[in-house]
Amino acid sequence: MLDAAQLTGRSDSHVREFQFSDDSGFFAHPEAALAFLRLREAAAAERIDLRPASVFRSFDGQLRIWRAKWQGLRPLYDADGQPMDHASLSEAELIDAILEWSALPGASRHHWGSEFDVFDLAAMPADYRLQLLPAEYAPEGVFAYLNAWLDRNMARFGFFRPYDCERGGLHVEPWHLSYAPVSVPALAALTPALIREALLTEPIDGQALLLERIDSIHARQVCLVGAPATLA
Repeated sequence: MLDAAQLTGRSDSHVREFQFSDDSGFFAHPEAALAFLRLREAAAAERIDLRPASVFRSFDGQLRIWRAKWQGLRPLYDADGQPMDHASLSEAELIDAILEWSALPGASRHHWGSEFDVFDLAAMPADYRLQLLPAEYAPEGVFAYLNAWLDRNMARFGFFRPYDCERGGLHVEPWHLSYAPVSVPALAALTPALIREALLTEPIDGQALLLERIDSIHARQVCLVGAPATLA
């Protein structure tokens, strides 16, 4: 069971580094990492070079994303993926715009070390720039073969997709795999009170309004996710 600091990304004591033979690597919860490496080995037998684009992300890492979007240093997109005019947004609208595609610091599943944003390196042309968009995983997308293979095989290694369809929280993310034995109890343990506590440890843009809205953010962004087939 993860403690409060681990659940909210303020501690990395529950993750460690794992490396591939080419010296690239990732930080993850050890149990989740070993399951991912077994999944990767099975994928390799089907000509898939399964790689993680993002795994563990700390509170500070998520906070940097939040600050950059708040300050207009990173683009904002509406629910349809269309660019938004940062300068025209009120504080409340700015919060909504950021939450459309990014988790609140302290409320990201990536804090747990159990989440893997994945792609197939073998399927990418030499000059291809990874985008992590649903179209890449669609039937005509560059990762269509990977997507179909994961549909058939991820569950037997303990993985599922928490953002497999629109539920009113975060949008569909076919690249996002969650290791159930770690993430299911973590989700149950992450309460609005723990997120509120985390937000009070660091200055964050929009803090006062965020604290007022913690319960609704938790209900929509944290809880509106899919579950493993055995728990659905």
